[in-house]
Amino acid sequence: MLESKIQNQIRCELSKYGYVFRTNSGEFWQGQTVYSKEFHQPVLINLRRVDGLPAGFSDLEFIEPGKVAFIETKNELGRLRPEQKNFLSRMRSMGYIAGVARSVDEAVRLIESGAD
Repeated sequence: MLESKIQNQIRCELSKYGYVFRTNSGEFWQGQTVYSKEFHQPVLINLRRVDGLPAGFSDLEFIEPGKVAFIETKNELGRLRPEQKNFLSRMRSMGYIAGVARSVDEAVRLIESGAD
């Protein structure tokens, strides 16, 4: 299954428990959207590079009163990069819930138990 599909399923389910934010790390481009008659579709103009969150920051951040969790979503074959392992370890050392979820059930167990 695609990681993005797993992530969207997790987002929908966890929204029943609290707030779920999808994060973007690294760099990306922003601009103004205008319709292009030449390309017959919306395009971005006035592009500017934007730095997102630090490399390794988890895909999802879950928040409910008194609880914050950082969730890295992976499919059955997905592996953590070193910077993702470091981020999760650092968040756990600071007392936050942090781990990997490969399914909706794993994500729910993570936020309910506080362990990965």
